[in-house]
Amino acid sequence: MIGFALRRLAQGLGVMLAVALIAFTLFRFVGDPVHQMTGIETSAADKAALRTELGLDDPVVVQFGRFVVRAATFDFGTSYQFRQPVADLFAKRLPATLELAFTSALLALALGIPMGIYTALRPQTWLARLILSLSLAGISLPTFFIGMLLIFVFAVSLQWLPSFGRGEVVALGSWWTTGFLTSSGLKALVLPAVTLALYQMTLVTRLIRAEMLEVIRADYIRFAQARGLPDRLVHFRHALKNTLVPVVTITGLQLGSIIAFATITETVFQWPGMGLLFLQAVQNADIPIMAAYLMLTALIFVTINMIVDLLYALIDPRLRVPA
Repeated sequence: MIGFALRRLAQGLGVMLAVALIAFTLFRFVGDPVHQMTGIETSAADKAALRTELGLDDPVVVQFGRFVVRAATFDFGTSYQFRQPVADLFAKRLPATLELAFTSALLALALGIPMGIYTALRPQTWLARLILSLSLAGISLPTFFIGMLLIFVFAVSLQWLPSFGRGEVVALGSWWTTGFLTSSGLKALVLPAVTLALYQMTLVTRLIRAEMLEVIRADYIRFAQARGLPDRLVHFRHALKNTLVPVVTITGLQLGSIIAFATITETVFQWPGMGLLFLQAVQNADIPIMAAYLMLTALIFVTINMIVDLLYALIDPRLRVPA
């Protein structure tokens, strides 16, 4: 098990180095940092001094090595737009993004797994057919349209929930803030969390249903039923357990995508997270923020994939054998 984990760790480090190279090229080929950090009134001598101070006169290999070392300590330089350290900007936005992402993921799993099991075990009921019809709509409709529709219904027409912002937040420690402890924060979380969770929920529902339908037709399930075991034991101990590998795969990857690609939802609801900050950086060519977002996104995916692989090995020990 330890060897399996070390192999996955080495693969993850290789991926991070490749992503670091891509992020580094942003500084090399997407504009000149010196021109973006200075104005037209800056003299050539001052620009040359700033270039030397930033280490832009060093060989490319040296610059890349310095970039990797700094990135390992979450030092991504200073934002061109905000004139603040990028790490500080992300530290302020990270709680909002994680709060939204994990709420959406929990909502998708809490509703998607039971609905998937029910539609597999009771496929002919009207409720199962309704769930499948709604899940088809959830997969087909784009996220921004769902968000605007929810805003129109619950914020504009009914005026039950706010349409933008994070509401009132409470500081926990030196940099972490949460809206879970205030009523306005909880209300502001509902619409973006539902918008972000809807696609993931429908995906989990359909995956669970497909895997359950395949498993309950297997010979060992029929043998267990022939032995007279209760349906609850057969369905939830034997059948559901054997659907965990693909479910763990999708759940892990979708959690990473929720965190990494919440840009649209954060933009629609003006949620003050990392996705909205990244979009503002793209509009203003703020390369340090873009590079930091790319690195953090890759780190999230690599970490989640490693956890998924380790869960694979716990569920099915045969996967520990190297290919």
